[in-house]
Amino acid sequence: MSKLVPLVMTGAKKAYTVAKPEAIRFMRYAKVELSPPTLGDLPAIRQGFGKLIHAAKSGSYKNLTVREAWLNTLVFIEVWCWFFIGEVLGKRHIVGYKV
Repeated sequence: MSKLVPLVMTGAKKAYTVAKPEAIRFMRYAKVELSPPTLGDLPAIRQGFGKLIHAAKSGSYKNLTVREAWLNTLVFIEVWCWFFIGEVLGKRHIVGYKV
């Protein structure tokens, strides 16, 4: 038992030294990616929706590569799944609302 404590301590120190740079990198990206949109982001969002509507009207979505189309499909599936999960959590039931 007395040999276990130093072993655990060295393991914890190694884990800390490995995890610290990863945690710093995660926090750097989290501050940027997980922050809500600001008022300065609204023109870019409006421009993105404008491009989406223009692509739908002009048919330029047909000129996407297979990779771009696949990535767009995966993003759509992810958003749809998170919507479904949010609905289930909001209802607190899978099938329907409990009245």
